[in-house]
Amino acid sequence: MSDNAARRLSRMFYRISIAIEAGKDHLSDLDGAIGDADHGITMSLGFMAVNAELAKLNLDDTLPSEVFTAAASAFLDAVGASTGPLYATAFRRAAQALKQDECLSAADQAMIVEAMTTGIKERGKGQRGDKTMLDAWIPATEAAVNARARSAGGPEMWNSILEAAEAGANSTRSMVAARGRAARLGERSLGHMDPGAASAVIILRAMKDTFGEGEPAR
Repeated sequence: MSDNAARRLSRMFYRISIAIEAGKDHLSDLDGAIGDADHGITMSLGFMAVNAELAKLNLDDTLPSEVFTAAASAFLDAVGASTGPLYATAFRRAAQALKQDECLSAADQAMIVEAMTTGIKERGKGQRGDKTMLDAWIPATEAAVNARARSAGGPEMWNSILEAAEAGANSTRSMVAARGRAARLGERSLGHMDPGAASAVIILRAMKDTFGEGEPAR
């Protein structure tokens, strides 16, 4: 089970990297409106580093939690800016959560989303409404927790997660930034989607595409 799960997570990170690379210019354009125009480049470098690190692992002998631990170190080494510590902490929290059973059931997938959000909140000290990536991750987590509570299947859960994340990211257009470089713009940050929230949607969509391939047997 753990072998299969590790390979699924490796595919997940590969899909995230491909999707981020495809959206790199758009993410940097979004960042250029309220930041320093490098978010797409930064995220692309981070996930390329993750995939390079995972390629070194023997996935037949790697636990799912170890995949996330390796991803955390690789992302942080590649991305020294604020996004690096945020996602590194997110991946470490996911690793800790997976150590409970090292599986990837729908409940475990919800737990990964929840743990990643917790890590980002802990590291960034942010909250919903600050016009950050948390405006996508927090609604996604709420959708995941609600889906788990009603014992929803994987496809239903991921549809809810992605829908909530997309709505959250879109809502940042009407927010004034409270954190990061964008906060210096004040009211001028209105009308622009937060690039971190936009990239969170890309990540969650790639996760949905990976886990939507079917749930492994317990």
